[in-house]
Amino acid sequence: MRRFAAETAKDLVRSRSLQRQNRRRCLLSPLWPLLSSGSQSRFSSSASSPDSPPAMGSSPPVTLDTINPKVLKCEYAVRGEIVSIAQRLQQELKENPGSHPFDEILYCNIGNPQSLGQQPITFFREVLALCDHPSILDKSETQGLFSADAIERAWQILDQIPGRATGAYSHSQGIKGLRDTIAAGIEARDGFPADPNDIFLTDGASPAVHMMMQLLTRSESDGILCPIPQYPLYSASITLHGGTLVPYYLDEEAGWGLEISELQKQLDSAKSKGITVRALVVINPGNPTGQVLAEENQRQIVEFCKKEGLVLLADEVYQENIYVPDKQFHSFKKIARSMGYGDNDISLVSFQSVSKGYHGECGKRGGYMEVTGFSADVREQIYKVASVNLCSNITGQILASLVMNPPKVGDESYESYCEERDGILSSLARRAKTLENAFNSLEGITCNRAEGAMYLFPRVYLPQKAIKAAEAAKMAPDAFYCRRLLNATGIVVVAGSGFGQVPGTWHFRCTILPQEDKIPAVVSRLTEFHKGFMDEFRD
Repeated sequence: MRRFAAETAKDLVRSRSLQRQNRRRCLLSPLWPLLSSGSQSRFSSSASSPDSPPAMGSSPPVTLDTINPKVLKCEYAVRGEIVSIAQRLQQELKENPGSHPFDEILYCNIGNPQSLGQQPITFFREVLALCDHPSILDKSETQGLFSADAIERAWQILDQIPGRATGAYSHSQGIKGLRDTIAAGIEARDGFPADPNDIFLTDGASPAVHMMMQLLTRSESDGILCPIPQYPLYSASITLHGGTLVPYYLDEEAGWGLEISELQKQLDSAKSKGITVRALVVINPGNPTGQVLAEENQRQIVEFCKKEGLVLLADEVYQENIYVPDKQFHSFKKIARSMGYGDNDISLVSFQSVSKGYHGECGKRGGYMEVTGFSADVREQIYKVASVNLCSNITGQILASLVMNPPKVGDESYESYCEERDGILSSLARRAKTLENAFNSLEGITCNRAEGAMYLFPRVYLPQKAIKAAEAAKMAPDAFYCRRLLNATGIVVVAGSGFGQVPGTWHFRCTILPQEDKIPAVVSRLTEFHKGFMDEFRD
């Protein structure tokens, strides 16, 4: 009986196999003359059986020639070739210690604080842990492991989440209760009302930027005024969405100042070329330049946008990162409202992220944009675009609400929170000053002071011999310098050409994020390399 069953099963398999082959021949029969005539070498090997169809063409369906040309055109320098080389060197050090003249790679290329040793804020992580595993809230041991205000906050947040499920989708703008909290935090910061319906929670600030570029860009005839130097997210997103970047140059001699006359000049130039300028991007505090705009300068910018009918895109993700006593952060919304301008006067989008500041929670992907001054029908379209992505991740949403509503005086966690926050920010300020002084002590390097953000953007006056060597290597001169620096020291910085710069000038961006005990090594390695580089290529 078993043998009969086995033979029956084999017959059934053979029968189905023959049926599939016959169906395939029927489908291919109209094309068979084209596939078989004179194409043996192209479509099949000499070993192919005469009664089976030859293999289809070997060319891959997707090549660089057939992908979207906008993807080919866009660039993102902070994770570009220099990082790939650094990762290869890191692997070589792991596999063969002592194979290079340094024992570790020091990543100064990107604002990723926790990857370089910065510790997360305890209160934030306690609340996140309790929200993600709410069953422990009822356990007696929890009272001894978590602060009372973290437990209370977790209960408050969970009550705002349908089903108390952090693994479920939320409203496409984000959980309403969390948006209420963020709006209250904005109102407390600025002294002007904020509407939770203006808040769109996103996976970091980057998706929000893409969303606005997608909304504003209809064709290459639409332009976006962007600072140069700029954060490459903006040039990349403008390119991907098919628009035109209209550059305006920050004044390095004036501490990376933003001159209204430069904005007007570039706007008029773009109009003369048939470009409709839709928006102005302002990054404050600056990335990669580290400047903090003066309040009067911000008023001028708001007035300019109102006069010219431009959407003001305010990148304010470094708002907590201020390192000098004579500057402070003011949001553009606060400035506009203090000038008496409301929703009917200016369209303004403000971006915030949990990745920067003192929290540095890059991997949690939390952020938001506050959208004001848009009509109801346009707002519906923004919501539609947001809904295509369903919602941002819930952990990031919770964290964004915590950043805008941290512990207050009287809360159990308040003192430890302040100690952690102030310790991080004061250390960043010391690191910024140490690196600034080090750069300015080197021959052929000048560096403006770091007023805020997480970066320095020193200018390098390269010898002509170095520029010619770079040209021979088919590299931008500052990229050539950065590559040599990496290979000699293990320090990863990003060439200024990846951010844009005045033609004929050369820079690099260096983060201030390596832990404070690593900064002396950065300074000594860079100093030794630079002296050797200048001697090697001295004119």
